Amino acid sequence: MRTRTFLLSFAVALLCAGAATAGNGPANFRFTFQGQLTATPSNGGVPITVQGGNKAALRAMLGQSVAQTFAYGSTTEFLKWANGIPTVVQAGDLAVGEYVTVNVRAPRNADLAAIEQQSAGIVGDHGTSINKPDKPLYLFRGTLTSVGGSSVTVHVTGGDARALRLLIGNSNDQTFAFGDTTIFLLWQGKVPTVIDASKLVLGDKIVVRIRAAKGASLGDVESTPANHIGDREPASK
Repeated sequence: MRTRTFLLSFAVALLCAGAATAGNGPANFRFTFQGQLTATPSNGGVPITVQGGNKAALRAMLGQSVAQTFAYGSTTEFLKWANGIPTVVQAGDLAVGEYVTVNVRAPRNADLAAIEQQSAGIVGDHGTSINKPDKPLYLFRGTLTSVGGSSVTVHVTGGDARALRLLIGNSNDQTFAFGDTTIFLLWQGKVPTVIDASKLVLGDKIVVRIRAAKGASLGDVESTPANHIGDREPASK
């Protein structure tokens, strides 16, 4: 029920964003970024740690840090969602650590810097559980051995209990699917940078996170596009 409520509220937010920015000429393509507030919005900026978004937003994030700041202005509408109901608030009413969606209209081919200079149409505050999952996590750790057009092959050496249970009686070498919404991160120390699959390095330590149904088979898990694939991800993450 919570998941359905969020999806409904998120869809309404996107529709509101379209209505709020109608008539803005060529700046009519929507980029949606999801993330966690790192500071209360002020001085025209909304700083977040980007954790997801639509395909256009993720493409713009390639090669960039997950720490980004988006502009807001007099036309930006701030919404706080509670039980599927939005309330219009001020920028200062958003709290550090809460999850937000930032909708920005910009030319389709705009780079991230240009997108961030456009005032957001809507910033929606969804509280502390915007991405509360409705399916359990399957986490695999290992060494990347190959990268295909829509999958990665990993020599699995570890993972969480749910993932490792699936490997009992199976090979350590497994292939996992990815898709348009999969987020690839390259870690350099404690700093992650968004990349695409072509930047993954064979032989690197890799982490694959997949959300799939409870009790899913290994085949079902592997055919479900991964949520996150982390290259050189620190063990603490």
